[in-house]
Amino acid sequence: MEQTRRDSFRSRWGFKLACIGSAVGMGNIWLFPSRMSAYGGATFLIPYVIFVVLIASTGVIGEMAFGRAASGGPVAAFGTAAERRTGRRGWGEALGLIPVAGSLAMAIGYSVVVGWILKYAVASFTGAALENQGVEAFTAYFNTAASSWGNTGWQVAAMAGTLLIMALGIGGGIERANKVMMPLFFCLFVGLAIYIATLPGAADGYRYIFVLKPEGLLDPMVWVYALGQAFFSLSVAGNGTLIYGSYLSKEADVPESARTVAFFDSMAAILSALVIIPAMATAGETLTQSGPGLMFIYLPNLFREMPGGRILMAVFFVAALFAGVTSLVNLFEAPTATLQEKLHLSRGTAVAVIGVVGLAVGLCIQGIVSGWMDVCSIYACPIGALLAGVFFYWVLKKEDGLVQVNLARRRPLGRWFYPTAKYLYCGVTVLVLILGAVNGGIG
Repeated sequence: MEQTRRDSFRSRWGFKLACIGSAVGMGNIWLFPSRMSAYGGATFLIPYVIFVVLIASTGVIGEMAFGRAASGGPVAAFGTAAERRTGRRGWGEALGLIPVAGSLAMAIGYSVVVGWILKYAVASFTGAALENQGVEAFTAYFNTAASSWGNTGWQVAAMAGTLLIMALGIGGGIERANKVMMPLFFCLFVGLAIYIATLPGAADGYRYIFVLKPEGLLDPMVWVYALGQAFFSLSVAGNGTLIYGSYLSKEADVPESARTVAFFDSMAAILSALVIIPAMATAGETLTQSGPGLMFIYLPNLFREMPGGRILMAVFFVAALFAGVTSLVNLFEAPTATLQEKLHLSRGTAVAVIGVVGLAVGLCIQGIVSGWMDVCSIYACPIGALLAGVFFYWVLKKEDGLVQVNLARRRPLGRWFYPTAKYLYCGVTVLVLILGAVNGGIG
């Protein structure tokens, strides 16, 4: 697969931090803690870790290697695999547009959420958010922001910042931004966790997190939601991880990079649980909420009542903003790169086109973003991941795939890798699609 001259990451850690930034997002912050709370604390961690290891060691590796092999996004990668197998690349490129469209749709919905986060981050510093008294007041405050055309200014500002990072390029924009935002995200959350640990009542939250109840493993829904959490958190969707892999140098060890991304993504989720569950315990409450309701209503109300609440809220939403922006950049990158590859647009022009489309649609869906994101997560992400898995492990010849996976490694992966990825991982993507459709979403 021919390497063409294009922008790239300037260091291996720059690539890793960008991939960590793409994986660390709202699922780590507003979903993982509630899943732990609902499904037995440490009991939930066992299937979650199992699925993280499986998906990282097959799906994440495959998407990174696929992008690097083709030196392009899903359209280029699928087309190259199709050409190698059948001599015709058109049908592969056509199917490659599916994960690209899914990435753009997900980015549009996510831009609405990042707009909310920016509003709350600024309101935390100014004190405007703390003027709300009680859950009902915070509910009304959030409902105003989440209504149609209710948060336009903040959404435009969040998009402007995101597009500026992208316009500066892979090394000069995306890599630099992630090198700042991701370390700060972890530092801020560690600081929050340490502070909350000093508050009375926090110990009750830790007892819940770390107590293991083996009988909980007999509940099939523990495994279903652990699978969903691992799958969606690791950003396997045939777009974001694949496109970042296309900017990776031939000297980088892909399996080692995948392990690093999986580790730090899991640490971000666990850190969130170590902040949110004990914080609820300090108020004598059990975490029963998830999603936007947890993040924009119940947590702000809780922070308001805690010592140093204004600082806590500001730190929390600044950290969440870093996680949101780095994920949003990744989601917009696949459609941007596709315009560059297929229409030969400059970086700035491609970013501008995607930005205009993303902002125009994003502003129009403010009031229905929840349903929009449900469709993306239930259908678009698993279908994209399935297509990427099928094209890399089934359409591309085995020897070509293994060369790309083992490039720059001292020792090739064991014999377990290819059949596990080809059969088990691809089967898991089908399972996620079916379970999501049946349960109305599992991630």
